[in-house]
This record gives sequence, C-alpha cells and structure tokens, in this order.
Amino acid sequence: MVSKEEEHKKALMEQEIEIIKRMSKIKHKIAVMSGKGGVGKSTIAVNLAAAFAKKGYKTGIMDVDVHGPNVPMMFGVEGKNLKFDPEGIIPIETDEGIKVMSVGFFLSSQDEPLIWRGPAKTGVIKQFFAEVIWGDLDVLIIDNPPGTGDEPLTILQTIPLDGVVIITTPQSVVQEDVRKSVNLVKSLKIPIIGIIENMSGFICPQCKNEILIFGKGNTAEMAERLDVSFLGSLPLDVETSAASDAGTPIVIKEPESEISSRILKIMDKIESKIMK
Repeated sequence: MVSKEEEHKKALMEQEIEIIKRMSKIKHKIAVMSGKGGVGKSTIAVNLAAAFAKKGYKTGIMDVDVHGPNVPMMFGVEGKNLKFDPEGIIPIETDEGIKVMSVGFFLSSQDEPLIWRGPAKTGVIKQFFAEVIWGDLDVLIIDNPPGTGDEPLTILQTIPLDGVVIITTPQSVVQEDVRKSVNLVKSLKIPIIGIIENMSGFICPQCKNEILIFGKGNTAEMAERLDVSFLGSLPLDVETSAASDAGTPIVIKEPESEISSRILKIMDKIESKIMK
C-alpha cells in the first residue's frame, strides 16, 4: 500500500516535470521585483509586456501578487472568465494578443481579500507554472509581489529565469530594501538585468517640465556600487495612471508620449541583454 507521504512526493515530482515541460516552450522569462510596495512595479511590468508585444514578440504576463492582483484591471480584462481544457488553464488574451494569468481571475470580487498563508501562496504559483497553457511564447513577464518573502522566493527557485528587473524610487528607505532584493537574487546566482528608478520626478501636465518632488535620486550611483545595470528612470505622469485605470497601458494608449518613449528605451535595453 502506498503511503500518503509517497503519494505526495509522486505528485510533487509530476508537477516539477510538468513545469519543466511548459516552461521549455517559453524562450525568455523575466521576473519584475521591488523591495517595497507602492513603487509602481505592476504598472511597469504591464507596460514592459505591452512594449514587447508592440515589437512583435509573443508575450505573456503572470501576476503572482496574490494580495494585490492589479494586472487584469490594467489590461482591461478584469472580470473575464477563465476557460479550462483537459490540458490545463487557458490564460485570458488581451486585444493586443498578450496572454494574462492572475489570481484576480479566481476572485468573485476584487474587494475579496485572500487570507492565505505561505504554503497556499507558493502552491498556487507552482500551479500556474504547471497548469497554465502558455503555449509557445517569446517572453513571459512575471509580476512578483513586493519584498523577499515566500512568493518571490518561489518564483526565483522554481523556474530558470533570464533575469530579474528591480524597481525602486528615489527615496532612500525604498533603496535600502532594493539592496536586499539585489543581494537575494545574487545569492541565488540569478542574473540581474537591471534597476529602474520609478517616480523620479513629476511631469507637470501644463508646462510639461519634470519636477523632482522626491529630490534627485541616486539610483544610477547605487546600481554602480552594486555592480548592476541602471536601465533608466521614469517620472510620475498623470496619463500613465489614467491609462492603467482605464485598462490600456500607456505605451499603447499614448505611444508618442515622453513616458512611453522612456519605457520603450528601457525595453530595448532589456531586449539587448536577454535576446542575444
């Protein structure tokens, strides 16, 4: 008679095999991380995915921020019903052809809190890797929750990543946590693609000048000290927030804007680093 422990080990082994099989169909996998919440990580992840798609890459985005799954809203697919196939879960597809998977699709209401402990959260992340039918993708962007806890660690340890993009803001308290994220990623021998400084200033909607409301950031210097690439800075912009709220990433809604231009330049740097 097979014991429960042996059954559990067998199930885990089968899941690992399925993860390897599905992830092998995705050419490039990028995790987006931040040391703290509220730095605009999801907004940047969504716009990077949109930027890759605009350039012709078959793109997917996996939202594993289980306590704040905002990606569906930012892509205008909030409330869509997932379809299930004998082979697994079919991700939602945006008008631009971007495949989206998020815990948010499993909630009956966006006001519903997820009261999950660590094992439940890491379990659903591995389930996404093992059961979602991503198909053949050029790029998968993985929007991690903030910090260095169970969920980011699960991502970093479960699949082979091309690298990690880390988001910060000019404030020193945020950058202190960024250094922890950098050290975590380095300790796991995973490449760091680079650091992006978000909210570097505020673009005045009237005069279009950039005002350094948090002071001049030193992210470029910090990146140099940490031996990590500085990918660029992105200012606060009213239109970016409005576009996200309306369900259309700014690089799609306002492709000629200053913020879109900066995001596309950052995407070009990421592309040059991973798509060799």
